[in-house]
Amino acid sequence: MSEPFSVPVTVRGYETDTQGHLNQSVYLNYAEHARWSLLQAAGISQARLVAGGVGPVVLETTVRFRRELLAGDEVSVSCAFEWGEGKTFRVRQVVTKADGTVAAEVEAVGGLMDLTGRRLVPDPRRHFKELATEPGLFGL
Repeated sequence: MSEPFSVPVTVRGYETDTQGHLNQSVYLNYAEHARWSLLQAAGISQARLVAGGVGPVVLETTVRFRRELLAGDEVSVSCAFEWGEGKTFRVRQVVTKADGTVAAEVEAVGGLMDLTGRRLVPDPRRHFKELATEPGLFGL
């Protein structure tokens, strides 16, 4: 099995809180950045999604904070999709420091919404496979 898709991020000073560590809400931004980076790497732009009449939605997110991050820390944010049989899928992400220490784990439940009907599509895996030029990045 290959390594999950990941993107590098440098913690910026303005993202830290009064204790000097990364503000808790920024972890969600990092996770979102990695998910959109994966979509782009797989050949799926926002315009391509809209043209296909669908858009990704997050239904639930859990963040487990393991170690603090400070301004200037270099991290990688991974992104791996897990497919089930229904309308939803899971995205597992890990924020890892340069020394290999896990700083946070992010798990999201998502879906793909039909932009006209405003409902989840019944088989998001099929849509991702059809839209992607590199479906292997989604484990498809």
